[in-house]
Amino acid sequence: MVSLLSRLFIKNRDDIKNEKVRTAYGILCGALGIVLNLFLFAFKFVAGTLSGSIAITADAFNNLSDAGSSLITMIGFKLAGQKADSEHPYGHGRVEYISGFLVSVVIIIMAYELIKDSISKIINPEPIEGSTVIFIILGISILIKLYMSFYNHKIGKKINSAAMEATSKDSLSDTIATAVVLISAVLALAFDIQIDGYAGIVVSLFVFWAGFSSAKDTIALLLGKAPEEEFVDEIEKIVMAEEHREKGILGLHDLIVHDYGPGRIMISLHAEVPSDGDTMELHDLIDNIEYDLATQLKCHAVIHMDPIAVNDPLTNELKSIVKDVIQSLNSENVSEKQPKEITFHDFRIVKGPTHNNLIFDIVVPFEYGMKDEDIVAYIRKAVWEKKEYCFCVIHVDKAYSGK
Repeated sequence: MVSLLSRLFIKNRDDIKNEKVRTAYGILCGALGIVLNLFLFAFKFVAGTLSGSIAITADAFNNLSDAGSSLITMIGFKLAGQKADSEHPYGHGRVEYISGFLVSVVIIIMAYELIKDSISKIINPEPIEGSTVIFIILGISILIKLYMSFYNHKIGKKINSAAMEATSKDSLSDTIATAVVLISAVLALAFDIQIDGYAGIVVSLFVFWAGFSSAKDTIALLLGKAPEEEFVDEIEKIVMAEEHREKGILGLHDLIVHDYGPGRIMISLHAEVPSDGDTMELHDLIDNIEYDLATQLKCHAVIHMDPIAVNDPLTNELKSIVKDVIQSLNSENVSEKQPKEITFHDFRIVKGPTHNNLIFDIVVPFEYGMKDEDIVAYIRKAVWEKKEYCFCVIHVDKAYSGK
């Protein structure tokens, strides 16, 4: 159904990098979610009223809250699609994350209300009535919710939408919850086993977990989640392409990905180039790499050019010593629980009459088993012991790219 509707209502539907196309998908899926959830609410409310089942009625109001969630998601996509302005120069893309969080809050509130009603039903149990019609309604509901979970997940992955992924998880939990309600209705009809209130509790817990997990995911995006490893690999692949290395790119570091919402990604990084290379040619190379990143990854890229001394014997000797020291430190601390290693970059030396300063940055993983100051002290001492009159001036960085 979604594929058919997208063909009818979304122009250039395969151009998912286009903001207008993304917004159209979000509005389409939100509108379809409203229609389907209102349909399910009406049928389940009638079924719950006729049978006297709190679990079915709870499931009905859960679908009503889902309709409200779909409305929030639809509005969120519309607001997120607004163009940048003087007050919001990076656009309004994070509104989509906020809408996803609001959906999660609505789900959690609904779970709380359903738990209260279910406890009341356990304390004051009432027999429920069952019929073939009710079972058919619940069965159809399960199939519809499975379909909703499928298309929200599929489109959410396609357009990289946290809000739609949250809706997909909610629909899947609804499927399980409705299956529990169906089982409780069958037991009541066939064996006169009254577990309606307990089934309502189970439904409520599923609803709560869906809301909690979705809230956790959207909050992570709002706080500044590390980029996906695949995205970082794509950046490294473009920057370190063979044709770029042949023209002078030696390495990259200090990669930071700024996420201002889907389709509004900014990248900054340092690219290492030979210090004795032609500045104009290297600058032109950096410009071309920025263009490649922008066109291939649909982002805005800023690259700082870092000159590296590659033909100075003393620099190479001292750099090799620092490398050995850091490798020795890693061998003592890297494990299965903490597999990431310390790396270093921006190495240069400043010669003096009494000692040489070795100036460089180290990238320390967040999970590393030593304090930053202890790491710096270890490296300074070890380098001094290997090469007297060499003092390390060290700046500690963190891996903002997540790698």
